[in-house]
Amino acid sequence: MTGDAMGGANAHGAARIGIGGPVGSGKTALLETLIPPLLAAGIELAVITNDLVTDEDAERVRRSGLIDPDRVVAVQAGACPHTVIREDPTLNLLAVEQLERRHPGLQLIMLESGGDNLASTFSLDLVDWWMFVIDVAGGGDIPRKRGPGVLQSDLLVINKADLARHVGVDLERMVAEATAVREGRPVAVTDCRRGFGLEQVVEAIRHDVLFLS
Repeated sequence: MTGDAMGGANAHGAARIGIGGPVGSGKTALLETLIPPLLAAGIELAVITNDLVTDEDAERVRRSGLIDPDRVVAVQAGACPHTVIREDPTLNLLAVEQLERRHPGLQLIMLESGGDNLASTFSLDLVDWWMFVIDVAGGGDIPRKRGPGVLQSDLLVINKADLARHVGVDLERMVAEATAVREGRPVAVTDCRRGFGLEQVVEAIRHDVLFLS
């Protein structure tokens, strides 16, 4: 994101980042793993989760003890998850307004999409920067399928790196192919259970979204 783009983010309040990806790729686990280092850095943070017809992910984050439950808002999409992050983000924008009224000092809001397919993208009316999460258990060929989420996200996260040898995926090749199709856009490799690779994701948020040193 350019400095001008960040200026626009400041104009609408807290910076907003999206976390998208297929069902089971580890979006909620990644979100939970990011909360402690961001809070430890003094960043005023809140979370919006999207589910189809439940508050399942929001309740999980509230119960985690990682963040004040009042800083977590649930959105029920009621339709395909991409509808409320791309076609009509009104419900998520209302959730953003709700959080900013409750917590005027917010610097960052993380919006987790419900699980969707490789075509899932975020409207830039909703977020300033977004990451797309895939996992090795989904198949080493995902980068070669070149879905919009893989190609267009500001950061591609290849999660569950620890499972590669168990599911017959050549992780090094998967990363190389992802790097090639993204034409220079960054790729992070993570294992949320062990905290592996999280430093790169946190640094991207700090540097590219919040412009912190």
